[in-house]
Amino acid sequence: MEHIAQNEAREALEAIERAHRGVTAEVGLPRWYWWLLAAGWVVLGVVGELSPAWFATVATVAFGALHTSVASRLLSGRRRTGGVQISIETAGRRLPFVVIGMLVALVALTVATALALDADGAEHASVYAGIFGAAVVGFGGPEILRVLRRWARA
Repeated sequence: MEHIAQNEAREALEAIERAHRGVTAEVGLPRWYWWLLAAGWVVLGVVGELSPAWFATVATVAFGALHTSVASRLLSGRRRTGGVQISIETAGRRLPFVVIGMLVALVALTVATALALDADGAEHASVYAGIFGAAVVGFGGPEILRVLRRWARA
């Protein structure tokens, strides 16, 4: 094995680190996931407004189950594309917790928005709150997740 200079070794390690950061930056949820989640958010707002409470509850649980089945395949980041399979250590074990925490916060934001709109006398407050929540999820989901991942070092 030939001798490697210290600066060459440092450059090689930096290249490896850049490649690792590039792969981990790709770990996450695809854009279509966020827009489907946003569409579900709006549908739940409409269902909550126009249907009996029992049906809205069943719809919410069904949406949660469907979301869980889709997200469980995507959250590890290992199945995002067919071309790359990465280890869970690279994907990050905290990612599912970050996404779940983010979604809980967005649900709380949607409920708070609906309550504020209803207190203000707005008609169809849950629909408008669902649209607001969907806009936040659809337009900002990947960026919010990226920031939260950085904060949580996930």
